[in-house]
Amino acid sequence: MPRGKRRATTAPEMGSSEEDRQSSKRHRNAFISNLSSRRCSKVDDAFSQKRCLNWFREYTTPNDPDTLAPEGMERFCEDISVEPENVVMLVLAYKMGARQMGFFTQSEWLKGLTDLQCDTSEKVTNKLDHLRNLLNDHNTFKLIYRYAYDFARDKDQRSMDVETAKGMLQLLLGKHWPLYPQFALFLEQSKYKVINKDQWCNILEFSRTISNDLTNYDVDGAWPVMLDEFVEWLRHLRTQTTIS
Repeated sequence: MPRGKRRATTAPEMGSSEEDRQSSKRHRNAFISNLSSRRCSKVDDAFSQKRCLNWFREYTTPNDPDTLAPEGMERFCEDISVEPENVVMLVLAYKMGARQMGFFTQSEWLKGLTDLQCDTSEKVTNKLDHLRNLLNDHNTFKLIYRYAYDFARDKDQRSMDVETAKGMLQLLLGKHWPLYPQFALFLEQSKYKVINKDQWCNILEFSRTISNDLTNYDVDGAWPVMLDEFVEWLRHLRTQTTIS
């Protein structure tokens, strides 16, 4: 009787099996590598107080390592691509609870940037739109406006000098209050050299509630004398313009 023939495994079948194993191995290694990369990325993205503090030290000097002074502030602004006079810097100072314009203490820096979860310039840059949007909230804007008074005034004085006040009003109200140019001109021509906090707060209320034609301004209301004088000055100016 003839022997039964054994079915031989062909070369192509053996090759195909080996290729499958190698392909599977490559896919597995790629998956592990990708997973590891994502884990590292998450670790890098996580806020680190140590990294935040080390970053702060890049802007301070050995003589005063706990205070970021004006020179360091300029470099910080360059790193986050913002002009020092930009209103977003005021919002950032507000988040930090900074007490003096042009300076951040170490505790203020950590307070604000921990709240924002930022420990690099890139992270702060990505938060700038969020900080600007805080100004669109009615109540938050009011808090920032009030904060700006004590932040910007000379700490040796109880009131804010008029020149500083005009700069801060331009920053906060210049784009939103149509009467700001006239009010700034009034301050330049007036007897006022300083603005107290009550006047400061009432200027915001005036800008929000009094119409541009001044028809709803009540001279018998509880407005500061400064605003009574501004209304009288502006009405007189408009009358003179109409006559001429």
